[in-house]
Amino acid sequence: MADRLAYPTSRTVDQVDIYHGVSVPDPYRWLEDANATETADWIAAQNQLTFDYLAQIPARSPIYDRMLQLWDYEKLSVPWKRGDRYFYYKNDGLQNQSVLYTLDRLDGEPRVLLDPNRLSDDGTVALSGIAFTQDGSLMAYGLSAAGSDWQTWRVRSVATGEDLPDRLDWVKFSRASWTPDNRGFFYSRYDEPNAENQFQETNYFQKLYYHELGTEQAADRLIYERPDQPEWGFGGTVSDDGSYLLIAVWKGTESKNLLFVKDLRQPDSPVRELVGDWVGSFGFIDNDGAIGWFETNWQAPMGRVVAIDLDATSTDWQSTIQEVIPEATYKLDAVSTLNDGFVVEYLQDARSAVQFFNLQGQFQFEIELPGLGSIGGFQGKRGDRETFYSFTSYTTPTRIYRYDFASQTSQLFREPTVAFNPEDYETRQVFYHSKDGTKIPLFISHKKGLELTGDHPTILYGYGGFNVSLTPVFSVSNLVWMEMGGIYAVANLRGGGEYGEAWHEAGTKLQKQNVFDDFIAAAEWLIANQYTKPQRLAISGGSNGGLLVGACLIQRPDLFGAALPAVGVMDMLRFPQFTIGWAWCSDYGSPENEAEFQALYAYSPLHNLRSGTAYPATLVTTADRDDRVVPAHSFKFTAALQAAQGGDAPTLIRIETKAGHGAGKPTTKIVEEASDKLAFLVKTLDFQPRLVAKVAES
Repeated sequence: MADRLAYPTSRTVDQVDIYHGVSVPDPYRWLEDANATETADWIAAQNQLTFDYLAQIPARSPIYDRMLQLWDYEKLSVPWKRGDRYFYYKNDGLQNQSVLYTLDRLDGEPRVLLDPNRLSDDGTVALSGIAFTQDGSLMAYGLSAAGSDWQTWRVRSVATGEDLPDRLDWVKFSRASWTPDNRGFFYSRYDEPNAENQFQETNYFQKLYYHELGTEQAADRLIYERPDQPEWGFGGTVSDDGSYLLIAVWKGTESKNLLFVKDLRQPDSPVRELVGDWVGSFGFIDNDGAIGWFETNWQAPMGRVVAIDLDATSTDWQSTIQEVIPEATYKLDAVSTLNDGFVVEYLQDARSAVQFFNLQGQFQFEIELPGLGSIGGFQGKRGDRETFYSFTSYTTPTRIYRYDFASQTSQLFREPTVAFNPEDYETRQVFYHSKDGTKIPLFISHKKGLELTGDHPTILYGYGGFNVSLTPVFSVSNLVWMEMGGIYAVANLRGGGEYGEAWHEAGTKLQKQNVFDDFIAAAEWLIANQYTKPQRLAISGGSNGGLLVGACLIQRPDLFGAALPAVGVMDMLRFPQFTIGWAWCSDYGSPENEAEFQALYAYSPLHNLRSGTAYPATLVTTADRDDRVVPAHSFKFTAALQAAQGGDAPTLIRIETKAGHGAGKPTTKIVEEASDKLAFLVKTLDFQPRLVAKVAES
């Protein structure tokens, strides 16, 4: 038996809340105060314990060295074109942030347009949003500091690389969309928050503005607001012909939105409701005059493309609707207009497939892909005869391809050089049955020649929420894990978007337990089929996936040897009280609703720990500036888990500084955290020393 760790003191308070007549204690409520000295002392003490523990693991150093070695390769984004210029991102290997480049032709000399690494000494300022004018002469761009969702937007001349005086603050959950005359752009923002609580204060009353170049933000023209609807947010998109402003109205994370329109040909035209009911999602694709094309799940859970008269009103839009591309067997994932037609991306059992249709919706041909994996890209303008896309899989680093519509062929444009042989690894997809009989896909990746001995260290990863699809993607961290002899498995759980809206809804609100059942069933399948055993099985997930891990380690502590919940939603009764947490009620339900409260309370990780239970080894990870899922979720859960732990397995928390929910995190911090997680698993899953030695010898 290992010696039990001596955890820092986490004092308790007599806080009790009443929900629908049920008394719910919250003894660690004080940890919600991010600005308190006591919280800072608690963070410091927990980090001291965690980093001392990790430093004593012999495998940590060779894992970190190998991680750096593999990470150090050139990474390119899919190029895109605006006007006569091309743009793309590149990371030389270990740069903290990728650099934005431009060039006047594909074989021309690239020029740095914006290097975020020059904006801070530690790489914690990230480029978090960009929007180019149609002629590619100006770029609006958003910057985020230390991982926060808050953005500051600036404008840069592409020709000179110099910034204009314009500056826009307190932008969040917004894009920018230019008018064709280059005089300004539309964007959304919130009112300035309280300075002391800007990373915790709830976000309500988003407003849509127009910013005219050369003016102060205070002079921006308010385009639309709804004081009677605090939860509504607005995403404005200008049509390519400059005639319309399409406004997608969102509320929380629902897969539904309203659709408003403003006629930009008439400067003083009102914002007009087009789709005024929450009947489905409507994503603008393109338009031909007053005919707008949209991808929608309205009356089509798998998705379809429809045409709507943009000059219609909210009372007659349904009478103008025309189906262009009908719902298919597989999930419609994305649509763009290129080559005077529609490029339609589908998910077939969580793998990408692409088809081309003409503008009348008639199928033309399949776009052949390099293999079974995930694609991205296929962006451009309707008249473009070329485009670019990326392809990746669990064993294939991201490659960039150029697609020529005339010949219907792909040519490899860029391929990274990574210090490993992809042919040494394999991925297979299997299907297993969940508790209620539902068939669930599971990707399993590992070294070739694996013998099913029932003893392999395994990471099982999942998400299962918010209509998010998990598709194959390359990861250096996962590669290091597989090099050591580990198995990496990904389950496509209900609550995600892999099979359309019905699949998503089957893992929400009163049916959220389905997600946990799906994940537990994946673990049981891996054990039953001799891939691993409980003592060698770790579960991992972030954000909503952190909730998944937290709920499952509590419901089945006997099934796992280790757990890695990252930036998780752990307090299912107070999540609406912070930043954008209220928006998740569309997926989770609300504690204010009695039936939904009962469901939330039944699986909430914070509220279902049982004192004296032997829980698996757990490394919670979060960050001090996370203003998406505030770190108090992880703080309170860790304190409660340490107090409840009845076994000797370590219960630790790793709290990153000057970082947020994950987006924009510098490479340095990513590599360090990934190495710490793998080292923790090597220790707690009891890897054989020969597996570690292979890493050291590489």
